[in-house]
Amino acid sequence: MKINGNEIRPGNVISHKGALWRAVKCQAVKPGKGGAFNQVELKDIRVGTKLNERFRASETVERVSLEQKEYQYLYSDGELLTFMDNETYEQIEANSSMLLEEQAPFLKDGITAEIETYEGEILGVKLPEKMTFEIAEADAVVKGQTQSSSFKPAVLDNGVKILVPPHIGAGTRIVVNTMDGTYVERAKD
Repeated sequence: MKINGNEIRPGNVISHKGALWRAVKCQAVKPGKGGAFNQVELKDIRVGTKLNERFRASETVERVSLEQKEYQYLYSDGELLTFMDNETYEQIEANSSMLLEEQAPFLKDGITAEIETYEGEILGVKLPEKMTFEIAEADAVVKGQTQSSSFKPAVLDNGVKILVPPHIGAGTRIVVNTMDGTYVERAKD
């Protein structure tokens, strides 16, 4: 699908200079002299290199649609991650580099991940943005402490270290943001 250069938005995938690029940041610029343009930071989906480009409204680019489907994560075999389609029970393998670097520590058996493909080629694996974990280790809870601006270190049941409010103790189930590894809230289950 062709779109104008000023219609590119963050998250869009475009075909440019013979490669597939994901728009990371976009800024509309109206200089005092000359025509307006869209300053776009692009990231190559396959290689990971970045590129800054200016697109004028008169330019057209090819917007690419990626197929997104949910798969269940089964296991890891070195660099390969194995997933299963919940409808057909077909198994596929993806390289661990396809997983977002900040989400890699939160990968656990049985979770549902979203896999992006383009013409049958796997281009990305995304975990859910929020996941529930149990605190394995944390400093003792001091009676009377409530949620405050200070945080203490804790270790999740998968071995990841995060900061939690002082009223959270070992054995408590919490919700974690997998994009940046931060505490969100106490789990409601």
